[in-house]
Amino acid sequence: MMTELDWPMAQVTDLYPSLKEVQPSLADVSAVLQPMTVPADTVLFSENAACQGFPLVLDGEIKVSRHSGDGRSLELYRVVPGELCLVSSASLFRPQPLSAFGITTRPSTFLLVRPDLFKRWIETPAFRNDVLGLFAERMSDLTALVDAVAFHKLDRRLAAALLGRGQQLNITHQALADELGTVREIVTRLLRRFEREGWVALGREQITIVNSAALRALVSSSLN
Repeated sequence: MMTELDWPMAQVTDLYPSLKEVQPSLADVSAVLQPMTVPADTVLFSENAACQGFPLVLDGEIKVSRHSGDGRSLELYRVVPGELCLVSSASLFRPQPLSAFGITTRPSTFLLVRPDLFKRWIETPAFRNDVLGLFAERMSDLTALVDAVAFHKLDRRLAAALLGRGQQLNITHQALADELGTVREIVTRLLRRFEREGWVALGREQITIVNSAALRALVSSSLN
């Protein structure tokens, strides 16, 4: 259950300095902007639901994840005191359902900034720069995550697919992608990485195995 607490304004501005400049000021909205505390494992927002506000974490941690079709979930990032939530801000910039869900990992205290107040605050250059800076930082994190998810095991599967066919393979990148259940662009990117490592040589619809031992070592690493 969420409970409201008294909150020192200085704690908020220490964590989020740009809020010293927003209008209406924190003092102006202190009566309606009250911190809430929740226990661990509390779902704060749900995937595909409307965004109810922008969380400013004062204590604790929010884990933001996406559900998969088979019931699993993939963690995207975590929000700790002083940080901002990308999914919430993206939903508020362009009114649309949330693309992920957020759950507390431990007892947490936060301010929930109403959508109308967030839109007024975003007009303040300092706060807007914080939010846009967040987009840049989170995009870098999410790009690394996509790389890890897309390539972590696929590189080993591709190496296994190349072995056992002789030194010279007359096969297209699209054919390999179809065999591995992925897209051609990912296979091409991995093959170019293999080529930079000196493991293969690429030609038109042709792949030459240069270092089969290295490919076998990569395949074996997935078994360790």
